Amino acid sequence: MKDKVCVVTGATDGIGKAAAYELAIQGARLLIHGRDPEKGQRVVAELKARSRNSQIEFLQADFGSLSEVRLLAAAVTQRAPRVDVLVNNAGAFFGRRTLSKDGYELTWAVNHLAPFLLTHLLKYALQAAPRARIVTTASNTHQQATIRFDDLQTASKYTAMGAYSHSKLANILFTRALAKRLKGTEVTATCLHPGFVRTEIGRNIDSAVTRWALGLISRFARSPEKGAQTLVYLAASAQVQGASGGYYYDCKEIPPSAAAQDDAVA
Repeated sequence: MKDKVCVVTGATDGIGKAAAYELAIQGARLLIHGRDPEKGQRVVAELKARSRNSQIEFLQADFGSLSEVRLLAAAVTQRAPRVDVLVNNAGAFFGRRTLSKDGYELTWAVNHLAPFLLTHLLKYALQAAPRARIVTTASNTHQQATIRFDDLQTASKYTAMGAYSHSKLANILFTRALAKRLKGTEVTATCLHPGFVRTEIGRNIDSAVTRWALGLISRFARSPEKGAQTLVYLAASAQVQGASGGYYYDCKEIPPSAAAQDDAVA
């Protein structure tokens, strides 16, 4: 990965941060994204010190705003007209139904619309790289969902897990459709289930009881480092060079749900 340009969203915590570190020690040039600029600079300093790689820079954007996603894409292309790897990892889980700055249900906006838009805005930068890769963090929670075209904003019967599962199914369908549209280019698209990982994804939950329960369950969860292994494998391994459209878990391609294989829905 030496000197390859890797953009990693949601890289100031959890899986994204662990993946960024692994890519850094392999010599990649990293543009890491997060929402909090102070935290972002702390993480950059930490990653530089731990990896001894000075080619790490932080870019700020709130994925609840599509205008900020556009600014992020512009900042990336200004710094790196060629992107070798785009890691769509940023994600969130919201206990209550909330609208984004653009009026979209916030889980759908952050987990699906933002990476969808960012990927398309970076299309030419990805095509400028030899054998570029797009890697998206999905989840096995997608197995509980179907795409509700009559209620994409989850306006009726909102549940946090329902909205999250819906967005993760969309991530897999997006990867599937994107791989087909990229056929004939050297850009590939894959996605993954990282496993149940100990992260800060539940920080937006208001319920103290729910947060306590998540904290209890997280004792049995994977470390972020373990959760990041498949992501790094898809971003960097020669074993998956040219592979596109697949869904992976523990560095192996596995079939997603039947709903996630529906090309008409994709």
